Amino acid sequence: QVQLVESGGGLVQAGESLRLSCKVSGLSSNSMGWYRQAPGKQRELVAQKIKSTSGADFIKYADSVKGRFTIFRDDATNTVFLQMNRLKPEDSGVYYCNYGGPSSPYWGQGTQVTVAS
Repeated sequence: QVQLVESGGGLVQAGESLRLSCKVSGLSSNSMGWYRQAPGKQRELVAQKIKSTSGADFIKYADSVKGRFTIFRDDATNTVFLQMNRLKPEDSGVYYCNYGGPSSPYWGQGTQVTVAS
């Protein structure tokens, strides 16, 4: 059974940090991404990490989070993390982890991140 279980959201002040976790069961975590959706807006890609057939990682970040967010993976626990530093109010939204891209059926349940100014 495929499960993506997220944790780590919450309410923080601008400039603070949060770390989101996504525990993956039933799938390898080789192709993972984090998306977010703010009220009234479309879901957008925040960060993506894909392991190529050569073993090298391909990593992509939204321009708005480059230098502040880091996606990384713990292969031992099949968990993907999103470290979010220097958070801004515009980072607020529901964050979803995803396996296999936006057209994939594999999504976490979402975790709320609220950044107060």
